[in-house]
Amino acid sequence: MSADPRALAGGYDGQVVAVRPEEFFQLPLYFDLGATLLFGLSGALLAARRGYDPVGLFVVALATGVGGGLLRDGLFLQQGPPVCVQDSRYLLVVLIASVVGYFFAAALDRIRGLLFVVDAIGLGTYAVVGVQKSLALGLGVGAASFIGVINAVGGGLLRDVLVREEPFLFKPGEYYALVAGAGAALFCLLTVALEWRPPRAAGVAIAATFALRVVSHRLGWVTPPARTGPHPRVQAPLRQDKDGASGR
Repeated sequence: MSADPRALAGGYDGQVVAVRPEEFFQLPLYFDLGATLLFGLSGALLAARRGYDPVGLFVVALATGVGGGLLRDGLFLQQGPPVCVQDSRYLLVVLIASVVGYFFAAALDRIRGLLFVVDAIGLGTYAVVGVQKSLALGLGVGAASFIGVINAVGGGLLRDVLVREEPFLFKPGEYYALVAGAGAALFCLLTVALEWRPPRAAGVAIAATFALRVVSHRLGWVTPPARTGPHPRVQAPLRQDKDGASGR
């Protein structure tokens, strides 16, 4: 986080919103580590299904668990080492996830519902974290919203690339990146345009993102393919084999 007392200085028609660092939305460490563990488990489960060895499981679990943060900090914001390498506990929980995935892959299928719920919560949470860090560095709302989405879905994107699978974000199916984008945009609207304090805005944005993700999943809302000719009807379960795509 920036130490600048005018931290949320993102541009909205030239407007600057002054927010002291202590008023930032602070993601609880226990939630962050727990979410990283569960996202890592989802990546390890996919790697186990592919028959990967322990090294392969760890790499895929690492990408799924912390990939969003790696892309955010290493590629876009470039403000020092990513959080996951500053605090060894993140690598430890990824290691635990890969070990559990290696020895107990069959049992992980029983927690798919839990993985979905945590992923739905994490989708909005990490979108908000990415937006807040971007605004703190003076980025505009458009760039901040984009980085928020990358922070939320980047782990799943890296996971699919590593296992040589077409990224599920690119294919017709359930609302996912769109939901993250809606949460990021809502947080920007509340903090920059309406000047809400970040903790309050974060709570509303995370709750709205979670609700939209769950409702769209339950109702089978799907994104349509590009129309260049006859296409088969899109079915909602296209992405249901993916347990989690967020990542710190």
